[in-house]
Amino acid sequence: MVLTSIRACKVAAVMTLALATAGFTPGSVAAQMGATPSSSTSLPTLAPMLEDVTPAVVNISVLTRTPIQDNPLYADPNFRRFFSLPEQRSQAKMSAGSGVIVDATRGYVITNHHVIDGGSEISVTLKDGRQLTAELIGSDEETDIALLRIEPDDLNAIAIADSDNLKVGDYVVAIGNPFGLGQTVTSGIVSALGRGGLNIESYEDFIQTDASINPGNSGGALVTLDGKLVGINTAIISPAGANVGIGFAVPSNIAVSVMQQLAAHGEVRRGRLGIGIQDLTPDLAGALQVSELRGALVANVEAGSSAEQAGLRPGDVVTAVDGRDIQSARDLRNYIGLMPVDSKVVLSVRRGDEQLAIEVVITADNLASIDAAGTPLDGVTFSPAADGAGLMIERIDPGSPAERAGLRQGDILVSVNRSRVVSVEALQKAIAARPSTLALEIIRDGRHLLLIAK
Repeated sequence: MVLTSIRACKVAAVMTLALATAGFTPGSVAAQMGATPSSSTSLPTLAPMLEDVTPAVVNISVLTRTPIQDNPLYADPNFRRFFSLPEQRSQAKMSAGSGVIVDATRGYVITNHHVIDGGSEISVTLKDGRQLTAELIGSDEETDIALLRIEPDDLNAIAIADSDNLKVGDYVVAIGNPFGLGQTVTSGIVSALGRGGLNIESYEDFIQTDASINPGNSGGALVTLDGKLVGINTAIISPAGANVGIGFAVPSNIAVSVMQQLAAHGEVRRGRLGIGIQDLTPDLAGALQVSELRGALVANVEAGSSAEQAGLRPGDVVTAVDGRDIQSARDLRNYIGLMPVDSKVVLSVRRGDEQLAIEVVITADNLASIDAAGTPLDGVTFSPAADGAGLMIERIDPGSPAERAGLRQGDILVSVNRSRVVSVEALQKAIAARPSTLALEIIRDGRHLLLIAK
């Protein structure tokens, strides 16, 4: 750890030297970075901004109790009662993370789901040293966002920015509690936007940054140089488990949307349109006479769905929702999946040479999970496919047997071991014997495939 600090200091010195030799003055550097020159040294500094922001970033301690693995007989209550054995022992484990106060009046604190998952006791430590017990209002595993409440007594909340306005190259600051050391500030830039496909969460639209993020930073704040929250630090990619300059944050717009639903319902009630979507490929774009590989292609429309009632058709390409550009199927799924049920959206749609604006009502999510433990379908969430063709895979848990078997989001499951599956009940019956190998007939991108899943 000392070696890392020394290296960081050397890098800072090189950067300062490089700026000076390029003809920059401390004042011009401060102007470019948005930093405030210190009155005593005339050097650029983020200290005034951090003095305002850091009281809103908290350290979170979570107590988790797990049963101590004893003889399996000890878990049998009849056995324990017969031999007058004491209650099964548990082992206490403490873990640390970070959080951000976003509403001082209500005492709301946003953090990550994985920070508080399984915790029996959650405590929040403020910058001024106060330690408060936190109440879990709700948590959403699919976006990795959780909402806590603490006593709203003399709290400082952070201002929230529109994360859609971020650009690659913007300076950002990460604030959190790495390795349980206490509040720590690091800086960097926005390295990329809209990162997905990492299989960290079901809804992925990450901000990537090279600001140093380490274990314990989870749930902390990613802020702009004017002190506004643009992301909740969530994950890193690192072969050694520590920072290598690739960190990810959930955009503030997603975090706020989830927070509002958690505050209102204690859970996220996801909406849907009733369409199957996929990315545009060059071949599909050519066949549809579409010049750009941008947008989400409507592969099918469910009978009786709000999308069908609004007039959407297979082959339509959704390019924007309420004026917000849609680059891929993932963009559309993320946006619609976080919209409140019964709200209305206006889709910008390309249909051949036409450009249409279609208003659609977001309806309740009718996803269904099945009891598939011990089978290759474990970890899949389904919805009915259009025209009763089968069951569409809406979500696959990262690292689940279903993902390892090669199933993908958007696949339509038609049959299992030659048994047609037109409903969740039919599928549950088909796997009732818990077979370890399944012959799955699926439809993927319009083609029928046979997949042997083990």
